[in-house]
Amino acid sequence: QVQLVESGGGLVQPGGSLRLSCAASGSSFSIYAMGWYRQAPGKGRESVAIISSTGGATYADSARGRFTISRDNVKKTVSLQMDGLKPEDTAVYYCNGRHPLGPNYWGQGTQVTVSS
Repeated sequence: QVQLVESGGGLVQPGGSLRLSCAASGSSFSIYAMGWYRQAPGKGRESVAIISSTGGATYADSARGRFTISRDNVKKTVSLQMDGLKPEDTAVYYCNGRHPLGPNYWGQGTQVTVSS
């Protein structure tokens, strides 16, 4: 089992940057696929970026070219660098950890607001 705690959200102006971090506790972090998801008001939760246990990354079309996901298996962290933020990026961002055998874990979420 793993517990996930996000940090780094906040208010930023359009065009600005934020870096979200997710700290994991528990064992076997390195075998988890890790991801960032978001949920905007009135909308469903959507995938933003996922990084595999071997470091391969995939991005939603809306995030590609602006966001970068990375992981540090020694520190047990996963980060999301967000550049060129837009008002439509406003959402609660959730860290996710998926074990190869199926168990799926979520953090509590961190608010990102992009507004002038």
